[in-house]
Amino acid sequence: MLTRRQRLMATLRGEPVDRPAVCFHEVGGFVVDPADPDPYNIYNAPDWRPLLQLADERTDLIRLMSPVRARSVDPTGSASGPVRQEFFRDEAWEEGDCRMTRTTVTVAGRTMTQTTRRDRELDTVWTTEPLLKDTDDLKAYLKIPDEAFAESVDVSPLEAEEAELGDRGIVMVDTEDPLCAAAAMFSMEEYTIIALTEPALFHQLLQQQARRIHKRTEQVSRLLPGRLWRIYGPEYASPPYLPPRLFEEYVVRYVGPMVRMIQAHGGFARIHSHGRLKDVLDHIAAMEPDALDPIEPPPQGDVELGYVRQRYGKQLVLFGNIEITDVENLPPDQFEQKVKQALDEGTAGNGRGFVLMPSAAPYGRTISSTTMRNYETMVRLAEAW
Repeated sequence: MLTRRQRLMATLRGEPVDRPAVCFHEVGGFVVDPADPDPYNIYNAPDWRPLLQLADERTDLIRLMSPVRARSVDPTGSASGPVRQEFFRDEAWEEGDCRMTRTTVTVAGRTMTQTTRRDRELDTVWTTEPLLKDTDDLKAYLKIPDEAFAESVDVSPLEAEEAELGDRGIVMVDTEDPLCAAAAMFSMEEYTIIALTEPALFHQLLQQQARRIHKRTEQVSRLLPGRLWRIYGPEYASPPYLPPRLFEEYVVRYVGPMVRMIQAHGGFARIHSHGRLKDVLDHIAAMEPDALDPIEPPPQGDVELGYVRQRYGKQLVLFGNIEITDVENLPPDQFEQKVKQALDEGTAGNGRGFVLMPSAAPYGRTISSTTMRNYETMVRLAEAW
């Protein structure tokens, strides 16, 4: 029998495995501390302990970790520094049961603000005010020099976590793509309008973000060769938000080089894209990544796992395709059929590999008995496959 680490690495290389790997994505993926009494730490709730224990003891762990040190609250995720402080000012405060942040950007005679909110009961951050409201804001933002976005990269926490995991799993380098960094600065409505009607201007923003992200990707892939990476953000250019031709412009042009940088040092590039995939799968395959997730089933997505396995499975390791709403809501007998179908389709034929995985994770303090039983079903069926 393979160790969990051996199973994951063999899957990535397209080698035979004893059974399909099973991963709970963020559950066991995020580094959390159930003993931390912070009132915003949902994982210290008693409901979470059995689920975290199940993930730790019986799943093929894939830790999601960023190599960027001292991330700030601004939307670029850049580290603080003297040049940045000329343009950015960050504030944080509590308001009732919420943690609020505000980033103020002053450049070219304009002042722009972004606010976010984090509720005590939910492990998620809501953008309540986007930074860029229109093309004039965007043009001003483009005048910020690259030095203001300088990052401090530190891979030692990833290496330490890898050592702590041992044979239980692997560390995955987690990174946004330039499109994710750019689109997240707008409301969804304003983003789609500008991306559709101002492609030359929007490319300038993508290029600004790419200079930072590409530099980081090359550096980290060299310092941590042979690791798995997750690149998130391509879904911003998939239908129904944008037509497939813009996926090639806004994703392939900027993510393709990231894939090549990672692979040049023996790493594995996994593309993360929610929602509808059918019209952009050829574009994804053209970048020649190693893996794809989460391949959501209809109606959240628009392709069955078997369709992707048949057409792209020899090239790509497939991660999925269990929808988190099914984990939380389906009666256990119905959920068991969903898992069996995913295992059937994900392992059919002569494909490169498959990892059974949900599309996301619960983000509240309560884990229902149905949710817990459905997670147990994923492990039980994968172990017996």
